[in-house]
Amino acid sequence: QVQLVESGGGLVQAGGSLRLSCAASGRTFSSLVMGWFRQAPGKEREFVAADSRSGGSTYYADSVKGRFTISRDNAKNTVYLQMNSLKPEDTAVYYCAATGRGYYSYSSGSYEYWGQGTQVTVSS
Repeated sequence: QVQLVESGGGLVQAGGSLRLSCAASGRTFSSLVMGWFRQAPGKEREFVAADSRSGGSTYYADSVKGRFTISRDNAKNTVYLQMNSLKPEDTAVYYCAATGRGYYSYSSGSYEYWGQGTQVTVSS
């Protein structure tokens, strides 16, 4: 079983930055593909970003491309989401997700493990 714990959410003004962290335990971190999803009130959970097990490949939703960066530190069993140029429409609960299947996916159903979520609020 994999446990994921997110941190780093908060309130920020539009144009500001936040960095989310997700610490993983329970399985060799380098065997996991990590992803970030978000869910705004009244909306479905949506893909934000994912990486490969080595961190050498990254994937982004069009809505965040060029503003968000996913990265990982396998020595610290942690994945990060650096969010720059934040917009009010980025407001959501952000979830860290992991899969042992070896490949990333845009679909939340492809990830077996989930964190509890962290709130990000961007004020205009």
